[in-house]
Amino acid sequence: MLKKSALATAVAGLALCAPATAGNPLFSDIFTADPAALVDNNRVYLYVGHDEAKPEDKDYVLKEWRVYSSCDMKNWKAHGAPLNVQTFAWAKADAWAADITKRNGKYYFYATVEHKDKPGKAIGVAVSDSPTGPFKDARGSAIITNDMTKETDIAWDDIDPAVFTDKNGQAYLYWGNQVLKYVKLKPNMIEFEGPIRTVAVPHFTEASYLHRRGNTYYLSWSRHFPEETVYSTGPSATGPWTYRGLIMEKNANVNTIHHAIVDFNGKSYIFYHNAKLPGGAEFRRSVAVEELHYNADGTIRFVPQTDEGPAGNPAPGCQG
Repeated sequence: MLKKSALATAVAGLALCAPATAGNPLFSDIFTADPAALVDNNRVYLYVGHDEAKPEDKDYVLKEWRVYSSCDMKNWKAHGAPLNVQTFAWAKADAWAADITKRNGKYYFYATVEHKDKPGKAIGVAVSDSPTGPFKDARGSAIITNDMTKETDIAWDDIDPAVFTDKNGQAYLYWGNQVLKYVKLKPNMIEFEGPIRTVAVPHFTEASYLHRRGNTYYLSWSRHFPEETVYSTGPSATGPWTYRGLIMEKNANVNTIHHAIVDFNGKSYIFYHNAKLPGGAEFRRSVAVEELHYNADGTIRFVPQTDEGPAGNPAPGCQG
């Protein structure tokens, strides 16, 4: 029998499962932020934090992550909230930015939360047999805590995880605020393989992301504050990195812009957030998406924000 809280979550998920057709921002019924994306079996799965701050609030209020999916980049199906802060018994607050990957048939979700017992932000790992959950804590403890890194004295320098698995199977976790860090992961995806290392990129603020196209690796991040999205390229998942320039300009009315980049059905896309919904603001953000294009030399073209978003791109067998 489901406990009362689990039943409420399940009912909420059913209430949200009706498809929605969207331009930008993608979802108009709630405020959403910090997108993470996964392509699996001809669908894009989009994971977002749920901004619940009231207009008068002076800080972020995020308690859960919502999941949506699409097979055509236009029609999005809501799958409810398959995990929240309470997924991690050792956490007390703040469902901040996350990322997800698939390995050996399981889905690993790396999430930023506030630790109960150790001061500062920490990163946990949840696992599921399905991209839509339910997820459970894969370790029973944080994989990264604030006391593991000493490069800054701020309590939020261990945030914004970005997971990447290379073509040889080696997985990496990038993260950080003010200082960019990474570590190799063991094949079980929940333990380190070697030491934590730092990366020197210009004006790093937060929100790192790593993807590969052919033999070129792309390390992107948010720089300055208000933030804009920039990137470097390199010959491996750890560089060396050559700075290339701007991908997306800063937002109006919100200082952050957190992004994710995926390839889907022959095209590339960048997810991000802004504050363009009515009532949107610093702590009431909205996720959006644009098509991303590469130049002949492999550099990324500047991406303007649009109200229309990308054209429909239905994958084979797409039924909504």
